[in-house]
Amino acid sequence: MKKRILFQPLYFLFWMLYFIVARAIFLIYHLEQSADLTSGEVLNTFLYGLRLDASFAAYISILPFLLALLSLVWQRLQAATAVRYYTIGLLALLSALLSVDLELYSHWGFRLDASPLQYITSPAEMAASTAGAPLFLLFLVTLAIAVAFTFLYRRAFDLRHFKQYFNRWAASGLALLYAALLVLPLRGGWQQIPINQSVVYFSDKPFANHAGLNMPWNLMHALLKYEKSSHNPYQYMPEQEAKERVQQLYAAASVDSSQHLLRTERPNVLFIILESYTAKFIESLGGERGVTPNLDRLAREGVNFTNIYAAGDRSEKGMVALLSGYPVQTTTSIIKYPQKTEKLPQLSQVFEQQGYSTSYYYGGELEFANIKSFLRNGGYDRLIDKYDFDPSTYNSKWGAHDHVLFERVLQDLKQEEQPFFSTVYTLSSHEPFEIPIPTKFPGTDEEAKFRNSVYYTDWALGKFIAEAKQQAWWDNTLVVIAADHGHPLPGGDPNHVPRKYRIPFILTGGALAKGGMQETGLGSQTDIAATLLAQLRLPHSDFKWSRNLLAPTSSPFAFYVFNDGFGYITPSGTLAFDNVAQKAILTEGAVSEEQVQNGKAYMEYSFEDFVKK
Repeated sequence: MKKRILFQPLYFLFWMLYFIVARAIFLIYHLEQSADLTSGEVLNTFLYGLRLDASFAAYISILPFLLALLSLVWQRLQAATAVRYYTIGLLALLSALLSVDLELYSHWGFRLDASPLQYITSPAEMAASTAGAPLFLLFLVTLAIAVAFTFLYRRAFDLRHFKQYFNRWAASGLALLYAALLVLPLRGGWQQIPINQSVVYFSDKPFANHAGLNMPWNLMHALLKYEKSSHNPYQYMPEQEAKERVQQLYAAASVDSSQHLLRTERPNVLFIILESYTAKFIESLGGERGVTPNLDRLAREGVNFTNIYAAGDRSEKGMVALLSGYPVQTTTSIIKYPQKTEKLPQLSQVFEQQGYSTSYYYGGELEFANIKSFLRNGGYDRLIDKYDFDPSTYNSKWGAHDHVLFERVLQDLKQEEQPFFSTVYTLSSHEPFEIPIPTKFPGTDEEAKFRNSVYYTDWALGKFIAEAKQQAWWDNTLVVIAADHGHPLPGGDPNHVPRKYRIPFILTGGALAKGGMQETGLGSQTDIAATLLAQLRLPHSDFKWSRNLLAPTSSPFAFYVFNDGFGYITPSGTLAFDNVAQKAILTEGAVSEEQVQNGKAYMEYSFEDFVKK
């Protein structure tokens, strides 16, 4: 007989062992793809997968841990029997799902999630889809793993094998502690951001990342979000009409006539994304004076796009809009679904195909909002994040301060193979707005703190650019500067107000032949990708939701979304539409019925595209 205090940790380890074996079966079943992985990559699928394995093992362990605790308090409770049936039932269910996942991956190329629920109403199609599956083999796999682990559980892990050897109340206290400690693996550790699929995305090979996923965790996560990703709630018109309206908006842009601003053919590209940089703090965009003097100077030296709007109001949404030129969703975000972001174009992919080295720098955790999986799908050569910086450089919440981030970028680019595409994402102008330099502006309220944090990031940016201009790579480098999104402050703008979404977009750098230009045309954050690629004369037809802002168009527009509504801006007027209330909540200028219909069409068609990804 084993000591009762060992039951909980051993039960947890039992499920960890199950998930490790399940991953091995997945790799063996897909041996042809596994053969393309190095031994190190195979090992990493297990090592990186441990955190998700532990997370789902913790979910599974909640009930047995509570039953074990209750049985110490109420000794008549048949906890051993209840846990046994619970465990065997779960083994049968998870083993069956494992087999389903093995075959579906062969056809779909992503791990089991909520997608099969889309076909529940079409049983004939579901049956037809399984016609070619090796059902007998899958049945044997299900039976073998379920029976083997049932036998293992009955022989070594069943609660009946554990005997209480010391004080019942002390044991109860320990059992309560075990249950409380499940919170740690359940959320992935002490870190601020709860665990998500990004923690297993370690490779630029999608199969390696997929193998690292814990299938039941992935399925549970998808089911919890199913309604937000499987159905388009925006049915304003026939789908074909919505499609035609949107296509006409993009067809209105000229593909033959575009200004060319560069003096080199294959420049390095340094893409700097500024956290929460609202136009309201930028003098060159009509904002407050003195908050961003360095950015304003760069705007005067380079090409300043003065009428650009963010696609959404969250960092992860802005990331997709900037790097994939893809519209933002209202109540969810495509970045939460790695199997969908795999189908998006990315700037890093284009540059990699052109022989560029690629890198991404962020002072915080890349697991935030699943950004890491998105970047891995983009194929970046190197990802630098919080854990590549000295902890002494962190602020209290997010990670390394911006000047530290820029120092690291400057250091690395001295050895970077050229041409390079390097993305740099700042963080200090995010709440709690902590800065490592004396404040410039008075006040201690949120608005004053935000203003000072924007000033600090501008100071760090100015220092970086001044030093970058002394580097050998500068003369052949195009610098792209944009924001991930705007901000309600200053002024406390409501979610739907367009002023909240207006952001900077600047082209500068030594590779720029023409400077001192101001482009006043209306555009969206999603348009930056096509504009950049067009300047480098690189293909951008895959970025179908992005248009070249330097090419003439007869239908300029900007589109953004808020919680469950959208904004649609044209030179004629501004519309903000609430999808729940089914009415316009803001109109400025001459908003025509045609503009309203085009806005609805864009909302409908872009979300439909997301659902079908």
